[in-house]
Amino acid sequence: MITAMEIIWSSIKGSANWFMRSVTFDVPWYQNFFWGLILISALVYSLELLFPWRKNQKPIRKDFWLDLFYMFFNFFAFSIAISGIYSLLGEFFSTIGIQYNSIQLIDLSGLSIFWSLLIFFVLLDFVQWLTHIALHRFEALWKFHQIHHSVKEMGFAAHMRYHWMENILYKPLKTIGVMLLGGFEPEQAYIVHFVAISIGHLNHANLKLDYGILRYVFNNPIMHLYHHAYHLPKEKNQGVNYGISLSVWDYLFGTNYIPDQNGSIELGFPGDEHVPEGFGKQFVHGFKSKNP
Repeated sequence: MITAMEIIWSSIKGSANWFMRSVTFDVPWYQNFFWGLILISALVYSLELLFPWRKNQKPIRKDFWLDLFYMFFNFFAFSIAISGIYSLLGEFFSTIGIQYNSIQLIDLSGLSIFWSLLIFFVLLDFVQWLTHIALHRFEALWKFHQIHHSVKEMGFAAHMRYHWMENILYKPLKTIGVMLLGGFEPEQAYIVHFVAISIGHLNHANLKLDYGILRYVFNNPIMHLYHHAYHLPKEKNQGVNYGISLSVWDYLFGTNYIPDQNGSIELGFPGDEHVPEGFGKQFVHGFKSKNP
């Protein structure tokens, strides 16, 4: 009988092997998250350098290198480390009869790949939008989310500066999103993944984009900048513009807020001076009762 440690170790080795194969171009290009992330990052960073919104912001902005470290830590190192736990949980749920399609609400088997991925993208984004609100509204979760909101100068890599506990919170909810969709193969989700990374990078970039009429559908750098604003009106003090990839949820539920397009606003939150600097201290931030 396979032990729990064997399941965990096998999954970690498998994830690490996939990462190394990605680095050496030994996986299909459309599934290569490592070089895909680098390519998307390089393209968005090039746009920042060519068309900066806040022209007084240096190309190597405050905490640029810290955010780059977070990007690779959260996307790869932590994902590999935690993969064993998720595999163990998956094995446990399988033994009690809970499979990917066991709680399906929508059957996508009769739809084309395009419509299946579009429905998956929209459903997943709505789940993430709700999770994002929870990160702001519940104090215990907000303490972890403070790491992301400690950004004082915005750039594409700020997209990936978030506490490792957010991985723990988001991934199970994403899995539930997949489980709700019958006839949907999870391996197809890499397409949605790359689209979401691209939009997220752009949202945090030093670029003045609002996409015209599509601003009411897609999140954008102007809208998301105000999500990070230090000063908000009293009636908006619980947060605004929670959209991850889509802005439509904020417009539908009244959490949208774009007073102007002034990119020079102060970023952060009251009490952000108590958020420690450096990855090591930020790693354990959120577990102390005295966190702001």
